[in-house]
Amino acid sequence: MEHFDASLSTYFKALLGPRDTRVKGWFLLDNYIPTFICSVIYLLIVWLGPKYMRNKQPFSCRGILVVYTFCELVTGVWEGKYNFFCQGTRTAGESDMKIIRVLWWYYFSKLIEFMDTFFFILRKNNHQITVLHVYHHASMLNIWWFVMNWVPCGHSYFGATLNSFIHVLMYSYYGLSSVPSMHPYLWWKKYITQGQLLQFVLTIIQTSCGVIWPCTFPLGWLYFQIGYMISLIALFTNFYIQTYNKKGASRRKDHLKDHQNGSMAAVNGHTNSFSPLENNVKPRKLRKD
Repeated sequence: MEHFDASLSTYFKALLGPRDTRVKGWFLLDNYIPTFICSVIYLLIVWLGPKYMRNKQPFSCRGILVVYTFCELVTGVWEGKYNFFCQGTRTAGESDMKIIRVLWWYYFSKLIEFMDTFFFILRKNNHQITVLHVYHHASMLNIWWFVMNWVPCGHSYFGATLNSFIHVLMYSYYGLSSVPSMHPYLWWKKYITQGQLLQFVLTIIQTSCGVIWPCTFPLGWLYFQIGYMISLIALFTNFYIQTYNKKGASRRKDHLKDHQNGSMAAVNGHTNSFSPLENNVKPRKLRKD
């Protein structure tokens, strides 16, 4: 295993350049294997969980609102006078270290967010486990492991800040949707999806600034982020069209009545705009004898 780890480190160094030594020794960051294993376990639970829960009673779960990451990123960027157009990874002194510490929590939160899917499985809301949902959750943890080891501050701040703000809105919706008396006032779920799409577009614009007016931030990371944002725009746009157009919305309205039970169903790719990752089981017809 040690030989494998050394070979992997050598490969990453040749491909991505030297790692950022400021995060050496931080939890989960020295070795990529734990992050990869957690992602594999996540995908296995997504696959096996619905089968395990098929004949069991669902659990009741609630989300938690977390604003720490967003607030700390905003204050760190403000204190460090970060440049919107392009910000290097070693130009803001102690403010860079504050951003690094906060972005580690952002990376770790992607591991915690796996629980969203596990809660869907426990509540037997398997229709909410879509390709988009799994792609987004599984990819983010792995991408941010590489970000934290090579570019843990600088231009990396922008997308994380926007994403944290969107999650504040999203988990607010989660919390309010668990209160039956609030349901008549929850008309704004589609605007959260619009906010997510706007987030991806703004991130592409800000990332493109670093390409047009480069600084010491590696260009390869900027190109990768633009490509990843384009993939999310394509998936979320498809989700939005299928969820909120008139025909799609009317078909799903009846479907979701049987499954929602106060949970947020049309945010972050959770509704059935892509085929669920479980086998569709057709109900048996009743015999007429």
